[in-house]
Amino acid sequence: MGEFHFYTKLDQTLLLGVKAGNAEELLAGIQIVPDSSIYHHTHRYLHQHHYLSPEPPNDFAYWTAHVLGDVVLGERLWSVDIVGFQSIAELRQTFVNILEGHLASTRRRIDCAGGQEFHFMASRTYVLPTPHVAHNLAEFAHILNKVSINSLYFHVFDAKLRLERGENDFSRWFRSLGKTELAEKSSRLDPYSHTLDGLRREIIAMVEKHGSD
Repeated sequence: MGEFHFYTKLDQTLLLGVKAGNAEELLAGIQIVPDSSIYHHTHRYLHQHHYLSPEPPNDFAYWTAHVLGDVVLGERLWSVDIVGFQSIAELRQTFVNILEGHLASTRRRIDCAGGQEFHFMASRTYVLPTPHVAHNLAEFAHILNKVSINSLYFHVFDAKLRLERGENDFSRWFRSLGKTELAEKSSRLDPYSHTLDGLRREIIAMVEKHGSD
């Protein structure tokens, strides 16, 4: 039976020197910034707001709706299912399509107030090992109950982008143990209906239920 090694991560925020004062400039910025910036304003934003359920979806939607005051565009950006994407490239293109479509449908141009511009940032991620290793499902549930939310986020959300195949580290390990039903259920969990601590409890409950199967 294979082991599961728990890792954690640290994110360093970088200011890119790119900003936007309206939707056109937001589109231009999204088109040119590195993948680490799209990650920062989507997945890292979700991570930062883990204590809210449902979580705010992304920086772009929040700024557009609450700062720029363009509620219609904000709702369109708000509707993007961040964790449903398996690559940053696909996620970026979705934002580009929404903004291009919106700008083509209206001549109305909204500029934000001075000092309220959107500043593009990026994340530099450092992956660190932890001393925690699970040799079976019982040990996995025990360890998952005490690791940090950074570790949980790394293995569930970041893993989908890293693996680019719709699975997370947990579900892939469950599958390697022959726990196909557990793997399928854990890969389909809806993060928007849980806080990260709630998601932790849900996964532990799943593992405890299927551990004796």
